[in-house]
Amino acid sequence: MAPNTPAHYELHFSVPMAGAIISSLNLKLDATTLALILEQLESCKIIFVDYDFIDTVLKALKIISQRNFKPPLIVLIQDHDQLVKDIPQDTLIYHELLEKGQKDFKISMPRNECDPISVNYTSGSTGIPKGAVYSHRSVYLNSLATITRFDVNPMPVFLWTVDMFRCNGWCFIWLMPALGGTNICLRNNFSAKDIIDAIHVHKVTHLCGAPTLLEIIANCDIIKPFSHKVSVTVAGILPSFKILNKVAELGFDVNIGYGMTETLGPVIVRKWKQNFDDDITKLNYYVDQKGVIDFMMVEVDVKDPNTMKSVPYDGKTIGEIMFKGNTSMSGYLKSSQVSHEAFRDGWYRTRDLGVRLPNGSFNLKDRAKDIIYSNGEFVSSLEVEAVLLNHPMVLKVAVVGRYDDDDECLVESPCAIVKLKDGCSANVEDIIKFCEDQLDAHMVPKSVVFGDLPLNSTGKVQKFVIRENIKSIGWCDSIN
Repeated sequence: MAPNTPAHYELHFSVPMAGAIISSLNLKLDATTLALILEQLESCKIIFVDYDFIDTVLKALKIISQRNFKPPLIVLIQDHDQLVKDIPQDTLIYHELLEKGQKDFKISMPRNECDPISVNYTSGSTGIPKGAVYSHRSVYLNSLATITRFDVNPMPVFLWTVDMFRCNGWCFIWLMPALGGTNICLRNNFSAKDIIDAIHVHKVTHLCGAPTLLEIIANCDIIKPFSHKVSVTVAGILPSFKILNKVAELGFDVNIGYGMTETLGPVIVRKWKQNFDDDITKLNYYVDQKGVIDFMMVEVDVKDPNTMKSVPYDGKTIGEIMFKGNTSMSGYLKSSQVSHEAFRDGWYRTRDLGVRLPNGSFNLKDRAKDIIYSNGEFVSSLEVEAVLLNHPMVLKVAVVGRYDDDDECLVESPCAIVKLKDGCSANVEDIIKFCEDQLDAHMVPKSVVFGDLPLNSTGKVQKFVIRENIKSIGWCDSIN
């Protein structure tokens, strides 16, 4: 459990070379969730902990000790001049442990290329995170695929703004030495100045991360022009078009990725077209199959999940986006039934819904559990959110379906939960009018709630909590 540091990077090599399995843990986990994960990783022998996160880990270890689980040995990663108090007596110090290493140690190679190398946990947006198991084979192939997927040339300089705990840094960890690259590490809570300074000083060529990365860059007041190409790739729910265009105007090559933990990170990467905002309801979630230029994810399709037949290329028929290839997880740790349900006939089922367009590409519509059925038509909550994120007063938004009748008939209407920017004000009429100007009538929210969005410990919106709250009296009273 550590931020993006050289020690964390080293461990992605040394742990597998010792014949062990690495599980890089989300830094935003609370002690209770961390304890549940450590219990699932019951064979865990050692936990390497950065000094900033020792308190959370100690709380989690106390919880599992009370449940008769043997806690793992702690190895503390600290600065040489950093003193950490109140740690267990048998705690080891990382740099002191390295000094005890055997110079003639022989690498423990995997017996089979399909043996596990890592366990990466999902964000847990619908409950407890699931542990996706990666094999040596899959991460090796995905690292090679990343070269073409992200257009990485020899001798790259990678700025670590994507968390190493996210799909092992999208496999950039293992890609970089293959191309003779240089890693520039940034701890958590970095600023726009940190990013820009690193780009100029170290000639950074690539950086990646969550869409908030673009917001950080866009808020930088002055950026000196770059003397070289700088590629930035993000994956997730995108910010407003204004943010995307601003980052492109600053001189970055902006790329949009689509993927998930189960596919070892982004599978599809396409370039953002600056000022290409003529269709705000679709472009934000448009995924171009031509972006699949690597050869490891063999097929991408939109299928009827019941018949497994491809949907027609009509831009209307909704199906489930599925992947088939060499760079998928082996399955979920200790969840054989859920693992079986995740695949069908060799296809990984993303649970994302989309439509196929006549040119062969497809539009991502929504998560299967979040799509809204309104007045006989499907409504993509993502498309409504994309519109609202471009409202000048809106900071964050989540859209869910709300049943119009108390008996929960199959008639829903979109309900928007809106968090406004600091110092800004808007009323329900403002929000609805903004949507009416850009959306079809059945997609316009019929109700609006102003307030904070419920997030899990990893920072993802919990829409299932919103749906439960809408049913309560308090939330209904606040809906207009």
